[in-house]
Amino acid sequence: MYIFIIFLCGVGNFAMHKAMLESSHPLMAEARGNFRKILGPHGSYFLEFFMLAAAMIFANMGMLSAVIFYFVYTLANCAAAWVLFFHKP
Repeated sequence: MYIFIIFLCGVGNFAMHKAMLESSHPLMAEARGNFRKILGPHGSYFLEFFMLAAAMIFANMGMLSAVIFYFVYTLANCAAAWVLFFHKP
């Protein structure tokens, strides 16, 4: 059950991540440029996948704290996406 919850949160995180990267917000344009210099064009997706894979591995070991952490991480992503899309500069 833990893995399924993390998987659903992961789908939401990737959807929000893609929507935020494709937005025309000036803050995201600056962040994309800085990330590409350091990690390449798809580096942020690799980091997102690493977070998902680590959470699933820990959840498979029975760690409820991994589920709680990843759920809080998802809520933080939701808050960031909400601020980005509904509070235009």
